[in-house]
Amino acid sequence: METLLLTVDEFVDNSENYTQAVNWFNSGEVVAFPTETVYGLGAVATDEQAVKKIFAAKGRPSDNPLIVHIGTMEEVARYVVDIPEIAKKCMEAFWPGPLTLVMKVKPNVLAASVTPGMQTVGLRMPNHPVALRLLQTLKKPLAAPSANRSGKPSPTKAMHVWEDLQGLIPCILDGGMTGIGVESTVLDVTLAQPVILRPGGVTKEMLEQVIGPVLEPNFEQQKIESTPKAPGMKYTHYAPNAPVYLIAQDKQQIECALEELQQQQHTVALLAPQNFANVKADYFFSFGDEHELEQMSATLYDALRACDKTNATIILATVTERKGVGTAIMNRLEKAAGGKWYQR
Repeated sequence: METLLLTVDEFVDNSENYTQAVNWFNSGEVVAFPTETVYGLGAVATDEQAVKKIFAAKGRPSDNPLIVHIGTMEEVARYVVDIPEIAKKCMEAFWPGPLTLVMKVKPNVLAASVTPGMQTVGLRMPNHPVALRLLQTLKKPLAAPSANRSGKPSPTKAMHVWEDLQGLIPCILDGGMTGIGVESTVLDVTLAQPVILRPGGVTKEMLEQVIGPVLEPNFEQQKIESTPKAPGMKYTHYAPNAPVYLIAQDKQQIECALEELQQQQHTVALLAPQNFANVKADYFFSFGDEHELEQMSATLYDALRACDKTNATIILATVTERKGVGTAIMNRLEKAAGGKWYQR
């Protein structure tokens, strides 16, 4: 299959490219497009055969639910049984934006593969000019997980999508680098107390200012879940080819680890803040300034992907504080490492 790479710049008239993408969707195909979090691989969420093409292109397990993207808040009532008051408050405060709300799904409206065997669906309205224009032109919901091969780091550039899915999908809309860089926060509002199923750009602290107490399970607690309600709850995610190990932001500890691993004939890639650039790793990829969590969030997947272009046999990734978007960063790092820490 030929894959078209179409540029969509918000400052230029790209009507033709949008029309082409909408035509692909209407003919039952999948298209990759940018959002403010990561690039998504979309298909019309009411078209079962089209949705199945997402799973085929990604190599994604069929029991892993998909988030549905919509272009207006008015569409929510078409797909859920009722809209809880907490959900309405969240929509008013955070939509459009990087927040997915899990609510009770209306039966027989969305494709069965979107909500495999489940009574709920995750909805979000993205805050990106390309995604919103696409959705509002199409006037249909799009099921859209991240546009990468399943288990690999999510794409924050069109070229990341091209590297993973070229020849497997017909079209990629190139809207430049995404802003937030980690997937949306997923909040389950069907329970007595809302639960964050996946941390993201809308943080626990931000949510609690609007709706009061919110539960946020840690990495170990999330692994107890037998049936995933959100992407990332069950399967390994965000992992480059070489094994990843977490390590503290401690220069002496990192230098000892590098020396030991290199003595064992390992080629080591280090992912760390810029102030660690002078340590003697074989490859160094910067997260930016150690105190700029938003910068770290935006560059995390690009750094993980960059490791695959090296001959590194092991990757050390420094951890960060669990506050604000740091919680989302740690969630992705723990999944990339499978929870493994470097031990001497």
